Amino acid sequence: MLIIVGVLVVALMGGWWFYSSSKNTNASKTNTASNTAANKPKASTMPSGVSPGAQPPNQAGSPAATVRIEEFADFQCGSCAQVNPIMNEIKAAYGSRIQFIFRNYPLPIHPKAYEAAVAAEAAGLQNRFWDMQHQLFSNQQAWANSPSHKELWKGYAQKIGLDIDKWENDMLGIAAKNRVDEDLKRAKGAGVNSTPTVYINDTMVPYTELNDSQKLKAIIDAELAKASQQQGNPGGAAAPAAANTAK
Repeated sequence: MLIIVGVLVVALMGGWWFYSSSKNTNASKTNTASNTAANKPKASTMPSGVSPGAQPPNQAGSPAATVRIEEFADFQCGSCAQVNPIMNEIKAAYGSRIQFIFRNYPLPIHPKAYEAAVAAEAAGLQNRFWDMQHQLFSNQQAWANSPSHKELWKGYAQKIGLDIDKWENDMLGIAAKNRVDEDLKRAKGAGVNSTPTVYINDTMVPYTELNDSQKLKAIIDAELAKASQQQGNPGGAAAPAAANTAK
């Protein structure tokens, strides 16, 4: 009799354990599905209604161009420094056929990136943004690893012919910092979470294609051809960018 009762008790406990285990497993699956849905990557197109960023933006080419390239970058980001020569090649190749916009997106993991962006914007207040951008990217290893990085930046400012007193005052002022902050708002609103991130006509370019100028040119040429067709000039598609690289 005791053996029978013991068997029944064990059976009941086993049933309860199976029920509880099944319940927990189902709950776990539900939570996993919920987390997966919440963590799905954002769409690869620029959302509507995001902050416009600093105005006017740091731009090259023509604001009236049918192809707009918008780069979000961090001056202390090694990949951004690697991509920068390719972005310069694109700007030179297409000229006024594109609008090229640079957005500051200093990441928190880079302790000097925000100040570097402010330094570039302070140079921009003297119409030397692109010159300072070039100095910061081409000398990135030097200043990023130096405790005297601000002195190095000052040397770059002198090299590009800035009014040093004004530049230093502007670095401490509100105008340059506000421009960086406005670009940050746009980046965060768009869901940008890494650098460099590049959009061509509001469509994100896969990172793997940013190091290949020919792939970028193919995308741009396709957008130029599309715009030409929409304007009723199907025979007037832009010539390949390679024909314009020798200037």
